[in-house]
Amino acid sequence: MSQIKKTNKPIRRSSSRNKRKKTGGFFLLRLLHSIPLWGFVLGGVGVVALYCFILFHFFVDPYSFQWKAIYGETSYPAEYTVRGIDVSHYQGSIDWSRLRNANMGSDPVSFVIIKATEGGTLMDDYFNENFYQSRRNGLLRGAYHFLTTDVKAKEQACFFLRQAHLEEGDLPPVLDIEDERKWLASGKSKSEIQRMALVWLKEVEEYYGVKPIIYSSYRFRKDILNDKRFDAYPFWMAHYYVSQPARDITWTFWQHTDCGKLTGIKGPVDCNVFSGSMAELEGMLIKEIPAR
Repeated sequence: MSQIKKTNKPIRRSSSRNKRKKTGGFFLLRLLHSIPLWGFVLGGVGVVALYCFILFHFFVDPYSFQWKAIYGETSYPAEYTVRGIDVSHYQGSIDWSRLRNANMGSDPVSFVIIKATEGGTLMDDYFNENFYQSRRNGLLRGAYHFLTTDVKAKEQACFFLRQAHLEEGDLPPVLDIEDERKWLASGKSKSEIQRMALVWLKEVEEYYGVKPIIYSSYRFRKDILNDKRFDAYPFWMAHYYVSQPARDITWTFWQHTDCGKLTGIKGPVDCNVFSGSMAELEGMLIKEIPAR
């Protein structure tokens, strides 16, 4: 027998995969070299165009109304002619003599809803002045309460009733309940949130003899207040930066932007429309407050 000499050198084997890799790479290189310069330019233009389309479709077009509002081009839905605003201390001191002559698009400001109270102890610093001046300057007025998670609903209703003092000829009182994440983070269940809202609504309705208005976002109404008991109350829906509000919820007022700009108010202001005519809005006003 012949002896086989051992060696520690690794045995090199040809790899068909490496050959294919080299062949494929060579083919791709040749293909790239065969493409004329104008092909690269055309491809680059196509990539840029695709990028612009994606950017516009997903990040610009859905918020086009928002960009317009931010840059001073507030859009007023043309289908509605009864327009109004809602204000609070965020607007600071308002020049009511100028505001009463302001236009929202081609229509005047017809109504204003004013923040009165929040929780069980907080009264808006500008409420009394705004409430007095709005009527003095010929605008229909209303008042709203911002419901908080940390005070019993009945206590909040009583606080609002002590401070707001709506009169005959005013719009119905408004319950402002919003920010779904904050409510759920408070540990309250959906049924508990609904119960708090109903307690406030019923307490205030009994006092004024009219159905209060519920103000909330489209999503909050859809996810949290989706109970038939709330259908009896006029709904004021905040639904921004859309040409038309959602059609699956019946609304009476639509807050279509929070970036409105009006003569007499420094900075942005919420703008709203009423779903009906001026005569229908006047039909909602408090006619007579029950005797105590």
